[in-house]
Amino acid sequence: MIMGTKARRHYELRVVPGKGSAYGLALFKSPLGTGRGEEAELERVVQIWGDPLRAVMDQVLGVIKRAGYRPSELSASRKAPFTLGEEDAVRIGLLFQAVKPLKRHARIESISEHVRGMEPEELYYWFSKTAARDSASRAQRALRILMAGE
Repeated sequence: MIMGTKARRHYELRVVPGKGSAYGLALFKSPLGTGRGEEAELERVVQIWGDPLRAVMDQVLGVIKRAGYRPSELSASRKAPFTLGEEDAVRIGLLFQAVKPLKRHARIESISEHVRGMEPEELYYWFSKTAARDSASRAQRALRILMAGE
């Protein structure tokens, strides 16, 4: 890394085909420190499908649109990943991690609105906690309790 520049991750949102026209979405990120022409395997951060995905689809479509894609490009047959900007990827990743296990629509909606309104610093803080391998489930539960009173 050159002094004064910030290391950037590469984020992709991929369609995970299901049965028929059903599909899920998975967020992938590159590991830090893969610069200087190195090719690195992207790591899956979170995958979501079903009712939780349908409940937050408005935010997914907004992220895809801000990344320069048409919302109509999101379909079960899509093979190419959507390349996302860092803040949008972190926001959608946090949202997916928080709502993935939930069933009640009111709780999903509450969390969705909280994540939508987060300032970037708070967003990055919670994403780092909920994506950490050793404490992810505890942090995700804490976030759900904080935002929706689990």
